[in-house]
Amino acid sequence: MKKKSSPKSKSQMPARYEHFERSYPSVIRAVEALGEATQSAGPLDNKTRALVKLAIAIGAAREGAVHSHTRRALEAGCTPDELRHVGVLAITTIGFPTTMAATSWVEDILRGNRTK
Repeated sequence: MKKKSSPKSKSQMPARYEHFERSYPSVIRAVEALGEATQSAGPLDNKTRALVKLAIAIGAAREGAVHSHTRRALEAGCTPDELRHVGVLAITTIGFPTTMAATSWVEDILRGNRTK
């Protein structure tokens, strides 16, 4: 089952997401239900799933998704070094420039965590 978002996660939701959620609540509920189903569809533990989701976001070069999945991975107990390692692993698949962009997005969140 999906872990409920912590207050910290909810407060960091992009304004665009919050607007979409207000405009299309049934769509958001369906997406959340799909997310819950995929989370419980196999044997991976929370931490491993969080690392995989971050890797997918990095591979897709989606800045918002990398930010989101970096936060979620930290909440799942991943360490900053583990998150950085996911970025390093991407180099041979997505190339150095894209990896540099993606790892900077991971660092955006890690820097934010260090200041709090």
